[in-house]
Amino acid sequence: MNLWSGRFRSQLDPHALKFSSSLDVDKQLYREDIEGSLAHVAMLAKQKIISLQEAATIQNALKEIEGEIAKGTLVLDRKSSKGKRFVAEDVHMAIEQRLMEKIGPVGGKLHTARSRNDQVALDERLYLRRTTKQILKLIRQLQKTFVAKASQYDSVLMPGYTHLQRAQPILLAHHLLAYVSMLNRDRERFSDLLTRVNRSPLGAGALAGTPHPIDRNAVARSLRFDGLVENSIDAVSDRDVLIEFIAHCSIVMMHLSRFAEELVLWSSQEWHFAEIGDAFTTGSSIMPQKKNPDMAELVRGKTGRVYGDLMALLTVMKGIPLAYNRDMQEDKEPLFDAAKTVADSLAICSSMLKTVKFDAQRFENELASDFLLATELADYLVRKGMPFRKAHSIVGDLVHVCTRKKIALTELPLTEYRKHSKLFEKGVYSMLDPRASLSRKRSAGSTSPKEVQKAIRSWRRRLFR
Repeated sequence: MNLWSGRFRSQLDPHALKFSSSLDVDKQLYREDIEGSLAHVAMLAKQKIISLQEAATIQNALKEIEGEIAKGTLVLDRKSSKGKRFVAEDVHMAIEQRLMEKIGPVGGKLHTARSRNDQVALDERLYLRRTTKQILKLIRQLQKTFVAKASQYDSVLMPGYTHLQRAQPILLAHHLLAYVSMLNRDRERFSDLLTRVNRSPLGAGALAGTPHPIDRNAVARSLRFDGLVENSIDAVSDRDVLIEFIAHCSIVMMHLSRFAEELVLWSSQEWHFAEIGDAFTTGSSIMPQKKNPDMAELVRGKTGRVYGDLMALLTVMKGIPLAYNRDMQEDKEPLFDAAKTVADSLAICSSMLKTVKFDAQRFENELASDFLLATELADYLVRKGMPFRKAHSIVGDLVHVCTRKKIALTELPLTEYRKHSKLFEKGVYSMLDPRASLSRKRSAGSTSPKEVQKAIRSWRRRLFR
């Protein structure tokens, strides 16, 4: 019998129950549901809404139920043939149904001064708090891996790119540390999110509060919340923290996808800048020579999946009036999917990056094959007093000459340089050394060896303490 059956004279149609049941999805919240119920029943006893003996009976039974679910003797899955099963709408009703089986009518007192509306809002916040902290740890681990890899290759030069065209020489370590900075912003966003997640909605009831003398603050404190979601309507109808969480997950996945794309490109024979370890690549079912960067490609592909999770929840929420509506049951699948996908992707990227080997000689060879130091020539003229725009034009003409003659800037005679500007002197060729060009960088946060070493030391202090 349904827990609301007093108003009704017939059971829910089996097809309607199957269509509306979220048990197969929200069973993941069973620990949070029981944790919230234990705190709620303790408060009911403290406020003398139920007796201490009744509270103890309910609490002991809830702990037993948690053990049954953990061991698999109580199976919260409509499809399972193992253990004791429940045909229930959701995890909350399944647990309450089992509670009443175990201890009888006193189990029905658990739901005093509580609605499933504020109950599920609480469970989701408890889940978000735990999951956000897990993701923060995974982000930090990936940052550490990037810093370790940057330290390993701290003296290797590479072509830097804009528009996927070679631009200027940079240190490989500087490139890798860019991802550390990106991930740090992700950590900041998730940390900031916790301040909004860590508010208790319990005690809002269905939407209007309760006439019982409950102590919302006591429950919040016992569950280690920093405060309350004050407005009872907002408490049950808001899903902003879920949306924000998935939005942050989407940004993380965007960052991981950019890294994955570079691994895909760099590990190809056309680039051949990097090699991914065999444990994170696959072969072909037909071509024996293939070594495919499948894990990187999957991370890139799963990014779209998390974007979809965000759009799904935004679309669910955009047109429903206050307060709670059953549409909001659809919030859990995108939430759980985004959380799992991000956690798995962070973990796989960290493990995969540890196996990546970069080809220092290949990088060095490529530095000599293009006009990456053209900007150095323009800055050379600027230091001699020429306006930058004029210097830019002159060097552009020199590049055109080299392109026409199919030679490098280092092969262009000094007489040709001086045809374009008398400011060019014999020392101009010293501007065309890639490693020297890095040392000339003076701005904070640049690719100069001094600044990169400073950044590595700084990240090590922040991440490895």
